[in-house]
Amino acid sequence: MKIAVYCGSRPGNDESYAQRARELGEYFGKNGIDLVFGGGHVGLMGTVADAVLASGGRVYGVIPEHLRDRELAHGSLTELYVVKDMHERKAKMAELADAFVALPGGIGTLEEIFEAWTWGQLGFHHKPCALYNVNGFYEPLLTAVKGMESAGFLKQEYIDMLILADQPEQLVEGFRNYQPPHEKWT
Repeated sequence: MKIAVYCGSRPGNDESYAQRARELGEYFGKNGIDLVFGGGHVGLMGTVADAVLASGGRVYGVIPEHLRDRELAHGSLTELYVVKDMHERKAKMAELADAFVALPGGIGTLEEIFEAWTWGQLGFHHKPCALYNVNGFYEPLLTAVKGMESAGFLKQEYIDMLILADQPEQLVEGFRNYQPPHEKWT
């Protein structure tokens, strides 16, 4: 299994974010789960990639030329794909991955997991999407999503397609048991 991880290019203000990213990376590496990620050596991205590699796993990075040229590319990956821009990055990550998860992060993390989730809702893929809810990080976002549903902009079945986990085993089990909903507009 190859899992795409979206997460912060910064470590965040709480050491537990980095610790939990390390634990997830170690779990992936020890259990033969490959990591697909944004290719950087900074923030939680670098933390999870380093942990997978240190645990004997394989790591596939996808980085735009612009960010590679700023010397942000991780130098020790199984394979690094250098692409033209962020659109190509997301497409390549989606091609490589069997599932998608967002760890804590900022607006880029949200944009990436929301795009993967939207693509799943529209039937462009049938791969699971998840939020890794470290210390309840995503609770405010989930409140907003529930508000979208109560306002009539999002059906519950599409909320339910988003896996919530805060432990590696729980995440992987959710991915393995995932059943995609009916495609929107069918």
